[in-house]
Amino acid sequence: MKYHLVTLGCQMNQSDSERVKRVLEGMGAQWTDDENDANIIGILACSVRQKAIDKVYSKIANWNKRKASQNLITFISGCILPADKKKFLKLFDIVFAMRELPQFPQMMSQYGITTPVGLEKDNLNPKEEMSFFWQVKPKYNSSFEAFIPIQNGCDKFCSFCAVPYTRGREVSRPSQEIIDEVKSLVEKGYKSITLLGQNVNSYGLDKKGNELSFSQLLEEIGKIGNESSQTFWVYFTSPHPRDMGRDVVEVIAKYDCLAKQIHLPIQSGDDKVLIKMNRKHSVKKYRETVSAIWELIPQATLFTDIIVGFSGETEEQFQNTRKALKEFEYNMAYIAMYSKRPGAASYSWPDDVDLKVKKERLALLSEDLAEVAGSYNRNMLGNVYSVLVRDTDRKGGYLSSQTEGKITVRFASEDQSLIGQIVNVKITSASNFSVEGELVEVSELVE
Repeated sequence: MKYHLVTLGCQMNQSDSERVKRVLEGMGAQWTDDENDANIIGILACSVRQKAIDKVYSKIANWNKRKASQNLITFISGCILPADKKKFLKLFDIVFAMRELPQFPQMMSQYGITTPVGLEKDNLNPKEEMSFFWQVKPKYNSSFEAFIPIQNGCDKFCSFCAVPYTRGREVSRPSQEIIDEVKSLVEKGYKSITLLGQNVNSYGLDKKGNELSFSQLLEEIGKIGNESSQTFWVYFTSPHPRDMGRDVVEVIAKYDCLAKQIHLPIQSGDDKVLIKMNRKHSVKKYRETVSAIWELIPQATLFTDIIVGFSGETEEQFQNTRKALKEFEYNMAYIAMYSKRPGAASYSWPDDVDLKVKKERLALLSEDLAEVAGSYNRNMLGNVYSVLVRDTDRKGGYLSSQTEGKITVRFASEDQSLIGQIVNVKITSASNFSVEGELVEVSELVE
């Protein structure tokens, strides 16, 4: 029995896929890279983007055609809106919420060719279901990079976002489980560990008084770094500016293992747009947080998310976003054109910014980003940086790596044994979104 899994969307889905694989292999299934060779085939969906949902329909259409000539079981999970789930029940054999993963073997045993299976609510509440889900040990996709979910769901209800309707309300994972997983990964030699959640810095707020806060959790992880002889970097994504307090920044500054890279989504640089987005933070509040980062961690890199063409966005409001991008000097910004998502509050609002205008605004922001990111990269010239080698580079004879601040660095080497290792590279050239360097031996650093 062979299985194949297609994973769409964010890093949370990537992390969830590691637990799905563990369950399937616990049932005796073996992974195959070729979906055409699989007896069990599934997909972790992402209702946040229409393109991802379109891909689901394309995939299941092909898979269902195959059923005419071979035995095939199909399943779907991930971030799925109620309206999408209703449609998927007619197309997939098994449809389940990710928190129901521990019951997946039971679903398979009850599987019937003609009757789709979709679990309804049972005696467990969502928090209890998540507790069982987190107890499933992941089958890590990498031997040196790992994702650790620390919470699930979101209580913010940004008007453009469907996550509260696909993943539900916030549920924090027990901190001891997180700490134990970090310790285990460090002992195994992992170099990059990312704490995941829809809103990581609201960690513990659903269990206030009975659980650590996010800054306290980072403190405990920082202590692991101090006690270990291993070099590793711990990241987190994504925080919300409203909950990003100075206490978090102070802890990051305190411990070497807490990576000096912060992803802080701004979404818009205009207060009126932020209010309409229900972001619950102002540009002033955002500026205060960034100022604390610059004060306490001046070497930190700053990443963000921005939406252009949100419902009713004027030219003046867009220009305020351009000003914000230049002011905060982002090293990277994930810029998206606004599109309606069923379930989100803004779905019923007019999508009144013309597509051509959205594309123009996207292009302008991309040019602004290239300017500020390129300036940072050029200032790296001549300096030596520790980098984590991640893979071979598209440029033949080169390896691709990242600094602690997640700046992409390529360097000439065909030694693939370096992949997964932290090495030193001296920067020799720079472009807007990457830099190039040469490998530096430890002996050269001593000299």
